[in-house]
Amino acid sequence: MKYHPTANNDLVGFLEGEGVEVVIPDLLDFILYGMHNAVYKEKFLGAKKRYTIASSAAIKGLEMYRKHVRLAMEKSNRFTPPSRIEKIAKLAEPIISPGNQTGEGWFLTGEMVKLIEDGASNIICTQPFGCLPNHITGKGAMKAIKKSYPQANIVAVDYDPGASEVNQINRIKLMLAASFKK
Repeated sequence: MKYHPTANNDLVGFLEGEGVEVVIPDLLDFILYGMHNAVYKEKFLGAKKRYTIASSAAIKGLEMYRKHVRLAMEKSNRFTPPSRIEKIAKLAEPIISPGNQTGEGWFLTGEMVKLIEDGASNIICTQPFGCLPNHITGKGAMKAIKKSYPQANIVAVDYDPGASEVNQINRIKLMLAASFKK
């Protein structure tokens, strides 16, 4: 839902109207994150080994499918190839435990660090009905991310029924002003 224009007040259109080039993380990575967690859940939370085996097989299958996309993007000067989920997990580890299973767990942090390392240091961390992922995982990790990556300019914006659209736009414009200033 966070990618759908009606769930985020057409954030991409708004940002492009402000002269911003928008980079949206790969949706498949979120699916892979859920599968990757099976290993941790088996090791530390008592999940059944069969889930780990099935998840590992599914990750391998999806990565085989994505291999062709990755190879084509590696040849491009314009696109960044997707990282393997294991790399995203490693990027998050210095900041947040792989045992964080709340909201989007460690994934949201890893996703932000990957964006920064790929050159997109201005990040709007959006969530529809975003209380748990944005407030615990997103905002909770932002200070540590900014400490490790001083160039990071991150704002968390919730898109839920109680959030004012004016407040959302003002927070984004404030973040953009800091970005353009740099």
